[in-house]
Amino acid sequence: MYLHGRNVLRELLTVDSSALNVKRIVFTNQKNVDSQLLELAEESKARGFRIEEMAPEKLANLCREKKHQGVVIDLKQFPYSDSEELLRAIEEQRTATIVLLDQIQDPHNLGAIIRTSVAVGADAIAITSSNSAEITPSVVKVSAGLAFKIPIIKIINMAQFEEILKEKGFWIYASDMEGIPYYENEYSEKSAIVFGNEGKGVRRLVKERSDRLISIPMEDTVDSLNVAASAAIILFDRRRQLALGGE
Repeated sequence: MYLHGRNVLRELLTVDSSALNVKRIVFTNQKNVDSQLLELAEESKARGFRIEEMAPEKLANLCREKKHQGVVIDLKQFPYSDSEELLRAIEEQRTATIVLLDQIQDPHNLGAIIRTSVAVGADAIAITSSNSAEITPSVVKVSAGLAFKIPIIKIINMAQFEEILKEKGFWIYASDMEGIPYYENEYSEKSAIVFGNEGKGVRRLVKERSDRLISIPMEDTVDSLNVAASAAIILFDRRRQLALGGE
């Protein structure tokens, strides 16, 4: 997996390197590059990453993107988190928010939801292992590199995972047009919020295993919102309630 861009590298450098699978970081061999790129190269070297240099056109061939900003990260694979380790880590927390993505297929939607999830302080994201977008260079780019800032786990059976979360004290809320208005909902201290497929929404069994359905009221002239937009509205409302609860 070849990632590119300075923001992506900047975020990657804030993560524990032992959790990453970086094979090498390749910088442009152009002379007279700006100080920002030089600083990133020095920090990458200080963190112990393998550093190489290439001509700009070769960097473009690596990542298939001409606007690579002078750096390409050669990643063996995306570092998905382990679900059991994640649940153990948040078990003692008083509050927690997990974002459940039920077969989100558009990479841009996935990247945007990751970015929103980090912005609201969510604890983790769970995606389905089948019929779902993977974490690809495109997803990382849309997330502005923030895909490395939040644990992301892959789930085989989302409905079963909901039951596991309930055993851990979570309440499950699914975004659905038949639900109560999101601003009337009161979240539990530990909440998992489900967002469904772009065309079909949350699947029937996943919906049935949820504790409550929540919706975004809108004018009759609009059928629905993009799932990334819906996630932003609902997740920021969850953040608002958490902030009020801490006052």
